[in-house]
Amino acid sequence: MNAADPPKIPRMAPSTLPDGSELVLRVMPMPADANPNGDIFGGWIMAQVDLAGAVLPARIARGRIATVAVNQFIFKQPVSIGDLLSFYARVARIGRTSVTVHVEVYAERNPADLHVVKVTEANLTYVAIDREGQPRQLPE
Repeated sequence: MNAADPPKIPRMAPSTLPDGSELVLRVMPMPADANPNGDIFGGWIMAQVDLAGAVLPARIARGRIATVAVNQFIFKQPVSIGDLLSFYARVARIGRTSVTVHVEVYAERNPADLHVVKVTEANLTYVAIDREGQPRQLPE
């Protein structure tokens, strides 16, 4: 490599998964997000999943949405400070006023010997709402 060549950066997480999921969020947890053992609080992960899960329903609804249900939430492995988390979402169901999404979270770990593991997955339902906070029909 000469001075003009940019450094090669390993790219572990794809922008899409085979099932058509889309990368909607990437974040690295910080020490303030961890318990005294260095594990990231489950509530912090849940909040990030809710943010990531809302991306596709917001596009579909073309306006305000609200989380109405967390249908399933599975913590598969602990998350540590320094893990780079990638959140992938795919639409599982579209109703008259609601959108259900499946979110998978992968952690890129150990930069010296980089590997990727699935740490969390969840199903959440969002509803399109109007200015008064009442459900509204999704646009065609």
